[in-house]
Amino acid sequence: MTAGDYHSFGRIRPATPSVIEPPEAIATLETENAAKGSLLAFGNGRSYGDSCQNMSGVIVDMRAMDRILSFDPQTGIIEAESGALLRDIIAHAAPFGFFPAVVPGTQYVTLGGAIANDIHGKNHHRRGTFGCHVESFVLLRSDGRRHVCSASRNGALFRATIGGMGLTGLMLSASIRLMRVPSLDIIEKATPFRDLREFFDIAAQADTANEYAVAWIDQLSAGGRGILLTGNHAESGARTTTRSGGRLSVPIQPPFTVLNHPFLRVFNSAYQWKKCREKNVRHTGYRSFFFPLDKVRNWNRLYGPKGLFQHQSVMPPEGASGVVEALLATARRSGQGSFLTVLKRFGAVKSPGLLSFPRAGYTLTLDFPNRGEKTLSLLRLLDRIAIDAGGAVNPYKDARMEANVFAASFPNWRQLDVCRDPAFMSDFWRRTAGSLRPNNENSMQAAE
Repeated sequence: MTAGDYHSFGRIRPATPSVIEPPEAIATLETENAAKGSLLAFGNGRSYGDSCQNMSGVIVDMRAMDRILSFDPQTGIIEAESGALLRDIIAHAAPFGFFPAVVPGTQYVTLGGAIANDIHGKNHHRRGTFGCHVESFVLLRSDGRRHVCSASRNGALFRATIGGMGLTGLMLSASIRLMRVPSLDIIEKATPFRDLREFFDIAAQADTANEYAVAWIDQLSAGGRGILLTGNHAESGARTTTRSGGRLSVPIQPPFTVLNHPFLRVFNSAYQWKKCREKNVRHTGYRSFFFPLDKVRNWNRLYGPKGLFQHQSVMPPEGASGVVEALLATARRSGQGSFLTVLKRFGAVKSPGLLSFPRAGYTLTLDFPNRGEKTLSLLRLLDRIAIDAGGAVNPYKDARMEANVFAASFPNWRQLDVCRDPAFMSDFWRRTAGSLRPNNENSMQAAE
């Protein structure tokens, strides 16, 4: 993602919005002079769907607001502007023995984006979501005031903003609590499993014994074979970072997707062979464990000019094995292969966020090249399987979810609509909540 590129990471729809910089947005809001249309903060464009887009309004490019403001090496509390990347937070805190308690699959997300999406990582079973580690933040709303929000101060706004997809105002800065680690390096263990039944037999025990756990699934295999990767911070290892933008790159957009069935079969076999050939336990760097795809810049271009859809669902632990099997089988029957298929267990740690996606159970992530109606039909089937099982579909990975699926996934969505700043809107919220609201009313008041 470069300055001037305002696509979502899925690149489903071309994005040529009206853009303003933070100083102009701040001046506009502080004088209670809402922009024409609506506003939405834009971080680094790592959301897969349209929760980071506002095509009929104005977006605020927050990437210039990236300063680290303070850090306490005793408590691990760091304050930064909302456009700071996790990469820079890691680099700043690592020499003091601290690391973010929760990281996603890329280090190129902004602090504001991590809070707005209440991201999760490979250790939800122990640490919960990113929002569980937010101390406070400063939110500028269209009433012209800066609101300092925490669990005990402006609590309604605090809960609505965590996981609120940027709809409660312009986040200027935030303080988060990092966790102490002996080193950045990871002791990784790879455990192959033959099928889903074997995975579910070992998943809970793996979570109990390890800080991090995630499974890669060969989605094209009938039984759901895969590899369970577990990890813990090494007692000795690196405590400083070097900046890396990825040694490899996909420099141009190919005219068609290269991620077809023959490619996926070769890739899946090669990945399985590589992991099984490597030592069962190995000492590896944190980037290799947490952010393997960051090694290839613009890898999402491999999906072709029509982009990719990512589908992430969560289902209750009871019966999860059968639901995961049904999701994978449905994708196979459609003739569409998922390049990245990830399965992991969510714990019972509750997020303070109103619309937090993770909940106790299992979550499956699949992604597909966009093949038009064929892919959309598949995604609707996957939605129905997840919802019928009592589960939910992730909104910040979505670019086409129907309003009824969103409402079933988040029955308390109206609480966020009440707290939404009337000057802020996204394409996702317009498409889902907007069609659910009686008479499409738009006059929501903040719950202070």
